[in-house]
Amino acid sequence: MVARYQIAGRGAAEIGASVEAGVRSGELAPGAALPPVRQLAARLGVASATVAAAYRGLRERGVVETAGRNGTRVRPAPPVAARAARWVPAAPGMLDLSTGEPDARLLPSLGPALRRVAAGAGTPLGYAGAGAWPRLVELARERFAADGVRVPESGVTVTSGALDAVERLLSSRLRPGDRVGIEDPAWARLIDLLAALGLHPVPIPVDDDGPSVDGLRHALGSGVSAVVVTSRAHNPTGGVISADRAARLRRVLADADDVLVIEDDHAGDLAEQPLSTVAHPGRPWALVRSLSKPYGPDLRVALLAGDEASIARVQGRMRLGSGWVSTVLQRLVVELWDDERVAATVARARTEYARRRTALVDALAGRGIEAHGRSGINVWVWTPDESGAVAALRDLGYAVAPGSLFRLGAAPGFRISISALGLSHVDKLADAVALAIRAPAAARARAAPAPVTV
Repeated sequence: MVARYQIAGRGAAEIGASVEAGVRSGELAPGAALPPVRQLAARLGVASATVAAAYRGLRERGVVETAGRNGTRVRPAPPVAARAARWVPAAPGMLDLSTGEPDARLLPSLGPALRRVAAGAGTPLGYAGAGAWPRLVELARERFAADGVRVPESGVTVTSGALDAVERLLSSRLRPGDRVGIEDPAWARLIDLLAALGLHPVPIPVDDDGPSVDGLRHALGSGVSAVVVTSRAHNPTGGVISADRAARLRRVLADADDVLVIEDDHAGDLAEQPLSTVAHPGRPWALVRSLSKPYGPDLRVALLAGDEASIARVQGRMRLGSGWVSTVLQRLVVELWDDERVAATVARARTEYARRRTALVDALAGRGIEAHGRSGINVWVWTPDESGAVAALRDLGYAVAPGSLFRLGAAPGFRISISALGLSHVDKLADAVALAIRAPAAARARAAPAPVTV
């Protein structure tokens, strides 16, 4: 997609600002190609070095990316607020399986807990008394301990969601240009965050049992300063770090004294599998547990455990910025955790997600399609023609997420979120996926030149 937006400016800062203005207005949409450096320099009457410097600054801020022979393009999710909505909704009548959001029908009601919070709120807190709510910290420590996570005395705090925790952890230790080992495929927002922070991602291949041992060893050898892995419900592949894989990863990390290990356990209470951690006590480490999937995305709360130095740095950064997570929200989490009816609702959601996910994986296997999804709300399907399969599924009435959003160097594929998928619709979807994967292959075969006979 070539952009028609007219970039203006005489200096690098002006040219960069013009590009950002185009992104904000929506005239430079995600994926839009910018003019080649020499071509834009000639049109603006400036030196090529000036345009190159503007593009370099935009790359460092995560606004654009270099796409090899395809030149420079606007990133899929640039850190610039656009006037137009970035998320393109599915067309009317289409089943939207692309969002990665939990099923709203399976979330607990917040009303009763909110009323209890309001009844017991008392005097509003001021700046001096705010921070991590002691009762929530106490309960979080108990839950981490139940999962075998040994947390130091001052090793728990609260952040505004998982990505907020990861950003604060990375920003407190790393600088632009540093390397970070991440899974490949990886959570799309993590890839976007690294770009916005000016950090360089180093891909670690991932399978059903978690990050590969050789991939982690290669990432450490490349000089990474941090590693981010997903404990359970890997997004997008649904992988889970097994106990055996965790033990092998810990052995690889044994000598990585200065590498920060961040474990993302966003599934938390929705995960069926036990937690297997990879971090070494006494080393820089952190485990992030968001509450968005079990209790609702609008509940912007995550519990963060880690070594005392890492937690202190996060808390220090928060004091200089947002200050703290609202104690109203923190008290709400306590009320939810203390409510047996809420626990039963989360348990039902856990069971239902597993039924849908397993049913789809089995249905695809019955049609000769290999799919992955051991945990969480996503199923990953490998396919040689990613864009063709995604387009074919849209024609058949299904919106799925293209794998390009999640991949660094991994093979093509696409993600199906099962949160909106009823069991009665599984077979129809499996038929559509099989047709969508095979249709592009058949089209390629028809387009191939006939063999030459001698």
